[in-house]
Parts: sequence; structure tokens; C-alpha cells
Amino acid sequence: MNGKASSCEILRRLKARLIPVLSGHADFVLQHADSRSLVTPQGYRQIKSCRIPDEKIRDLLDHIIESGPKASQGLLDLLRCQELQETFPTLDLIKDTKVDVACFDCKISKRKRKNKKIPEIQEDDVPSKRNYKMLVTEKQLMRVARALGQSWRQVSIMALEISSVKLEQIVADHPNCQVTQVFTALCYWRNVQRDKATAQGLHALLSQQELALPQEAFSFLLDDQP
Repeated sequence: MNGKASSCEILRRLKARLIPVLSGHADFVLQHADSRSLVTPQGYRQIKSCRIPDEKIRDLLDHIIESGPKASQGLLDLLRCQELQETFPTLDLIKDTKVDVACFDCKISKRKRKNKKIPEIQEDDVPSKRNYKMLVTEKQLMRVARALGQSWRQVSIMALEISSVKLEQIVADHPNCQVTQVFTALCYWRNVQRDKATAQGLHALLSQQELALPQEAFSFLLDDQP
């Protein structure tokens, strides 16, 4: 690939490879793209209504590519972020936007065949590794979602500072499952906070006296710390 290729061109060339990789968690990718304002409200509704994962990712990529270089670069940045790298391990091959598209498939194939080895941890790497572990995980967010119950809207507005408009959108997107609604709201908060979204920080927010939440229900956020 030419090093001067635009972000739109990079996405266009990667499109056929990205669709099968991302379609396993299509809604997850869409929610992350929406949290970064990479899709228009109308585009979000249209893409969300699609029930076939492959087509949903295809429509998302097309929409972002057509939106221009800024949105396309935003998606490339999203594909390199921690949440997406954890969910789709093969995406670590797209850490540089100057990706060699011709070798993308063969690299993924080789990675799948390669035996996993634990790299030697250098002393200088230990602090960053600890910070990485402190970020709240999806498993922790799901446990919080199950524990919040009916008070989740109050917590979302007062503690997580999520607007009522965003909450209405989340409810409309997931009308039949409250736990999914709460989990989606928590994921949105985590995406906004990015590297500040630690388990300890979330515990502090949930511990605010005015929320009157049972603190024992969220103690695991501290217990899971390294």
C-alpha cells in the first residue's frame, strides 16, 4: 500500500477483510462507533435496524467511508483502541494505518497458527502493565449492570453524567432487556472516559452517598484490582 493512502482508501481496501473479523460482535462495534460520533443519527438508526451481522458491518464501513477522511481515521483509531484489540485479537495487525492490505489475510492466518508465547516482561514495562489491568472490564461492567437494578437511570445521570437523551436512545435500541440497557450505558461511559475508566474510579462514583446504593454489591471492583 502506498504510504500516502488516505484513511478512506485504507478502509476501502480493508473492507472485505474487516467484515468477517468484526461481524462476530457487530452491535459492539456499532456502539463504539456511535460513542465516538463516527456515524450520523440517521445512519445509526439505519445500520442498527439491520439484523444480519455481516451486512451491519458492511453498512457501517460504507457509511463511515462515505463520511470522509475524518470519520475514516476515527474508525481506524477505534480499531486500534484497547476495547477493540481485546475483543478482536487479529486487529493488532492494524495498529498502523499504513497497513499492508495485501498481506493482511496471510498475517492473520499465520497468527492463528502460531503458538502463543508469554513475552518476557521488562522492568520498565511493569507500571504500564499495571495501569492496563486497572481499567474496568466488560465482565465487571456486566456485574455492575446486574447489581444496579431499577436505579440505573438515576445512577447514569447523577454519577456517570450520561444525558437523558442518550439514555432514551439506549432504551429504544434495547427495549426488551434492562440488563442490556444498563450494560450499554456503562460501556458508553467507559468509552467516553477511555483511560480514566478504572474499576476503582467506577467504585468511587457508585459510592456517592446521595445514590444510597448497597456498597457490598460493588466491592468486587476493588477486590479485582492487581
